[in-house]
Amino acid sequence: MSALVASACVRIARRRLRGLACGAALLACAAGGAAQDAASARDMAPVQAPVQAPVQAPVQAPAAAPGPASARIAPAPARPGRERPVVAVVGHNTFTELTDYVVPYGVLKLADVAEVLALGTGPGPVRLFPAFSVVPDASLAAFDARFPEGADYVVVPAVHEDDDPALLDWVRQQRAKGATVIGICDGAWVLARAGVLDGRRATGHWYSRSALARQFPRTRWVQDRRYVVDGPVVTTTGVSASVPVSLALVEAIGGRARAIEVARRLGAGGWDDAYDAAPFQLGVRDLYTAARNWLAFWRHETLGAALRPGADDVALALVADAYARTYRTQVVATAPSPAGVRLRSGLVFLPERHGAALPAPLPDAGAGLPAVPALAAALRGIAARYDDATAGFVALQLEYPEARRPIH
Repeated sequence: MSALVASACVRIARRRLRGLACGAALLACAAGGAAQDAASARDMAPVQAPVQAPVQAPVQAPAAAPGPASARIAPAPARPGRERPVVAVVGHNTFTELTDYVVPYGVLKLADVAEVLALGTGPGPVRLFPAFSVVPDASLAAFDARFPEGADYVVVPAVHEDDDPALLDWVRQQRAKGATVIGICDGAWVLARAGVLDGRRATGHWYSRSALARQFPRTRWVQDRRYVVDGPVVTTTGVSASVPVSLALVEAIGGRARAIEVARRLGAGGWDDAYDAAPFQLGVRDLYTAARNWLAFWRHETLGAALRPGADDVALALVADAYARTYRTQVVATAPSPAGVRLRSGLVFLPERHGAALPAPLPDAGAGLPAVPALAAALRGIAARYDDATAGFVALQLEYPEARRPIH
């Protein structure tokens, strides 16, 4: 690989956001020379084999019931004058992970067991990655003015600017006011930087755990749990763990029966914290797939995700997130007009393209399916549209246990 291509690849990678998207891109660039040579030798032929050896290993499906009592999130203490718990899902206006933000909000609104607010660090839309923008319910300042006593639960997704002092201070203040703080995926970086993980057990996205352990040695980093509950602080593994931890939170607030009903509507088998981390390793095949897909710019495409009033935004987030991680696909929100569209949860999504001239539609193989089966259908669709290696690489980024085996 020429120095010019290597330099360009590194610049691209630096623009990618924190989490596996950034790390894998950087590693793909580092391995890009070998990958490009191999691609040339193979005439850029699609990879037919599964992603890597660990993908063949059997993975335990989620259990049909929640984990042991020690893994359960505690109900919030009653507060005077508050009929239902208040849950704040806080995103940074400058890039917040799509699934980490939309899934907890959507699941909790579907459960209807709490007052749930989507927040931005400041006024204006929250830009999500790898796709979409949404209009939050309030800014941090507006939330504090309305709820000076704080939230009962605070959900912190992965954000690009995880060292923003305003966000870190706000998380600290909420914890000091008694909130249970839940870091989803690389939201663990925010919690760690805010100091709320000191002396506690925690986890994070598989790609980040080693770096987290080096930078925050006062935290005991756990490898074998999909989410970790340590008193009033909860952390999860990668992106797709937003589903089980959201159901665990529904159980904490609304009880087990309500959580089972919501899980059924999502198509989720359960919300147990049991987890096998072994299949989640970045292998040579993944590096090759990332480099091949990113460098083959002539194969890149833009797909439009149609925003329809009342549509299932949890399913939309999971499917769009998957397609946008192929390193071949950009996903944009489309609508007939530039006006925002309110989806099932009440969250308003902003179209990026509107009118008659729209990109090819996002494949709808999972249309009409509950959210979790829709994600599985999307991974099958990615395997069919691109190849098995790309679908496996997407599952790796999402830390999706059900797909770290052959897609078909």
